[in-house]
Amino acid sequence: MKGVILAGGLGTRLYPLTKITNKHLLPVYDKPMIYYPLETLIKAGIEDIMIVTGGNYAGDFLRLLGNGKEFGLKHLNYTYQEGEGGIAHALSLAEYFADGEPICVILGDNIIEKNIIKAVRNFEKQKVGAKILLKEVPDPERFGVAEIENGKIVRIVEKPKKPKSNLAVIGIYMYDSKVFDIIRTLKPSERGELEITDVNNAYIKEGTMTYEMLEGWWTDAGTFESLLRANILVSQTGANND
Repeated sequence: MKGVILAGGLGTRLYPLTKITNKHLLPVYDKPMIYYPLETLIKAGIEDIMIVTGGNYAGDFLRLLGNGKEFGLKHLNYTYQEGEGGIAHALSLAEYFADGEPICVILGDNIIEKNIIKAVRNFEKQKVGAKILLKEVPDPERFGVAEIENGKIVRIVEKPKKPKSNLAVIGIYMYDSKVFDIIRTLKPSERGELEITDVNNAYIKEGTMTYEMLEGWWTDAGTFESLLRANILVSQTGANND
């Protein structure tokens, strides 16, 4: 399985911090934010990794990470997203890199306490379809929310005003090679972006989506509040623990 880290976007919710750097290069406790998703993939046994970045500071990723030697990698792959076309659009740029293999996709501002080894191994046995990770949260209206019936996901609703569950879809997704065909069928949302929720619902519709509950804490770091929370959680308990 190959890994894809989505680290594009303009990070406008963190302005003016992002006036001079990419959001994913901001510090979270004692490391740049991008280190955490990278370590999540590596600890799951995924070492063939592409970083999708964008904006005015994409070159800083290369300066910081180089070829991944510091992480024990033989090389790192990079590609560039122009503008803000959404998560699904950013993922589409990794099609050539994926080369028909299954992929594990992680958003560059997602930080977790534990690891995803079990979910990755289970998806490898699954062979086809997709798998997402869910986490109970106190504010599900901020996220894509999974609705489950009889042990299966029946739909995902993006930022519902009245959520039917408290199960947030966190920013870690696993897909077979069909994901790129699905992305080609998408139409931009009201935000003008290709939405990852539409990708996930396509897999749900065909009955090949599975899920697992994430152990330990999880946070994104895309707002001032969640960036602060990420710093506090990592300083207290660490991240990507075995």
